[in-house]
Amino acid sequence: MFALFRLLVVLLFIQTIAYIGLSLYSRSVRKGKLEAHWDKKDAMKGDKDIFVERGLKRYDASFRRKLILGVYIVPWAGIVALIYIRNFM
Repeated sequence: MFALFRLLVVLLFIQTIAYIGLSLYSRSVRKGKLEAHWDKKDAMKGDKDIFVERGLKRYDASFRRKLILGVYIVPWAGIVALIYIRNFM
């Protein structure tokens, strides 16, 4: 039982590292796209930093950002499915 607990803690730790890495990468890509969009449009008015900040706030509330939580959900669902298949089929 202790070995299973240790395995699950290690899995959770690895998932957390992957989640943080993916979140930072995804946010930096989105920021780059917003800056490129600002640079491409000559008729944009206002401050570039405010435009990027507003875009990142919208991104933080988006569904795409929440999809990164699949890093936690998919492996646990796979483990549960394997246990079910192994024991009941």
